Amino acid sequence: MKQRKLGKGGPEVSLVGLGCNNFGGRLDQAATNAVVRAALDHGITLFDTADIYGNRGGSEEMLGKALGTERNNVVLASKFGLDMGEAGQGASPTYIRKALAASLKRLGTDHLDLYQLHRPDPETPLADTLETLHELVQAGQVRAIGCSNLSAAQVREAARIAADQNLTPFICAQDEYSLLVRERQREQADGSARQPGVPQFLKHYASSRMNPARLRR
Repeated sequence: MKQRKLGKGGPEVSLVGLGCNNFGGRLDQAATNAVVRAALDHGITLFDTADIYGNRGGSEEMLGKALGTERNNVVLASKFGLDMGEAGQGASPTYIRKALAASLKRLGTDHLDLYQLHRPDPETPLADTLETLHELVQAGQVRAIGCSNLSAAQVREAARIAADQNLTPFICAQDEYSLLVRERQREQADGSARQPGVPQFLKHYASSRMNPARLRR
């Protein structure tokens, strides 16, 4: 498996990563163990999950168990910000710290290699979110930070804030891109390209969303 640097100053990761959104939902622990083992055997080192996956927490719990002693041999990424029911949602300083503590407990680890804002929080200034994430990086609980589902303008604004306030910047922007979802291509076409130095971390859900009958037509 080829390796690639994830963003400026980010970790070395496998060119293909494993999205863990089906763990704890479509897949039980035994199936999760099998998928993770197969991924490791094929040289995959990047495992991407989120607190919301697996019916709120299930994916992180199962992924942590499946990795076991392999934890230190992989780049472990998770996300925060979506509605976790009574636990809350968003990107306020208080919530970020609470969400991270819960994710670390479920994953059975003392740090995340990549922690990502899952979606913009209109109730919280982006500067407040970035400052809190910076503090978590400084504390060693998070090694690098990224974002997901932000517009090109929001990614550029985040980069500006980080530079102006000497904060840890987002090293990557995770976006859905597939035969069915082409928004990122349209952004490039109309000139609203993303911030230079913030690579796109592309994901797709072909196996979950595509109807085989549609592909045959």
